[in-house]
Amino acid sequence: MAKNRNKKKRSGVAPMDTAEPTLIDIPQAMDTSESVATTAARFPASGDPIKSGKKGVPMKRSKNARKMKAVAKAISQSEKSLEKISRSGSKEMRVQSAKTLYD
Repeated sequence: MAKNRNKKKRSGVAPMDTAEPTLIDIPQAMDTSESVATTAARFPASGDPIKSGKKGVPMKRSKNARKMKAVAKAISQSEKSLEKISRSGSKEMRVQSAKTLYD
């Protein structure tokens, strides 16, 4: 009893007949004729192809932009640190020269 409680009762539904081959199963010749409607849809009167929506390029572009931004930030930080080091060096020289003047 417990095993059958989740089974749905089928009323009047016949199983699908798979004896006859369907249209998909029968081999068919490939259609090689060119359709005028499809070429007209791709290339309108101006001759330019119609561009479809989004492509996969923006992800790559944004990744490249992040890389370039990171490189620029690293360069600016290194320049800042070099400038800071040079300022501290010049400050030390000023202090030493001031000490020698008053001693």
